[in-house]
Amino acid sequence: MRMETNEADYGAPPDADSALMARVCWHYFKEGQTQEEVAQRLGLTRKRVNRILSDARTNGFVQITINGPVSPGVALESRLVEIFGLRRAIVVPSPDPKTDVRTVVGAAAGQYVSTYLAEGACLGITWGGTINAAAQNTLRRQDSRNTVVLLCGGLARSTRINPYDNAAMFARALDATCFYVTAPMLAETAALRDALVNSEPIGTVLRMVSEVDMALLSATDLSEQSKALEYEVISRDLWRSLREAGAVGDICGHYLDVRGKPVDHPIAARTINPPIEELRKVPELVLAAGGAQKVPIVRGALAAGLCHVLITDEIAASMLLSER
Repeated sequence: MRMETNEADYGAPPDADSALMARVCWHYFKEGQTQEEVAQRLGLTRKRVNRILSDARTNGFVQITINGPVSPGVALESRLVEIFGLRRAIVVPSPDPKTDVRTVVGAAAGQYVSTYLAEGACLGITWGGTINAAAQNTLRRQDSRNTVVLLCGGLARSTRINPYDNAAMFARALDATCFYVTAPMLAETAALRDALVNSEPIGTVLRMVSEVDMALLSATDLSEQSKALEYEVISRDLWRSLREAGAVGDICGHYLDVRGKPVDHPIAARTINPPIEELRKVPELVLAAGGAQKVPIVRGALAAGLCHVLITDEIAASMLLSER
């Protein structure tokens, strides 16, 4: 993501200094780190950080808000596009370990939606902390005739990150009509899942995937740090059996191996979601996922053809490229 700058108009510093200025501004303005924390992170003196921030404000390099794309990871972006055949890659600085990477990747995703979701377009979303952060960072608009479609079921027990909350937040930001899948993310049995999917209110919303212009997807990993475990979306026994079946995570409820193949597991017959073949037909699939633990499922999503635009952080991007 690149910060909105006006280098031609304001006489910005040379490229090397410009990249450092972008990084300092990112950590300070977007992550909320103190000048001392930024100095320690980048190996600078606090005095120099203060001077860079002052120069950035006075010469117009950064304005009151960081309201456009910024990225010191342009080289990583170019290589990701070339190697994985992407339309676009956005690589944000990896945050301090104390900062949840989902907040910074989600911020970039929200700005992407704000910039590229056209008037009258339909936005499909999945669930998760990254999607939640994206909704919080989507610029408000009015009368743009947008539609938001939740592409997964909900959670009966409320957590900090609920699919319905994510959809509602996007709908408020976009002044959009919102459609929910009024069913659980996972049905108790395959028979119940089929009955729900074939019902008029749920089936109608799931079939709206064919009307989606842009889908903002998150990636759920199956590492020990998996939020699906933390939020008790899946049990420890289910998590273990998915891993034994070769799954590395899921995209919109489709559990994949690292090669992008759906795994043979009973959970597939209980998941309420659009078919993977229909997801692939969406004109623009935006996958927002960061952190080392997400790399296997991001790789699986890329192999499965479920990503046209990748939004990630520097650590994940470097790992994706190093494993090629």
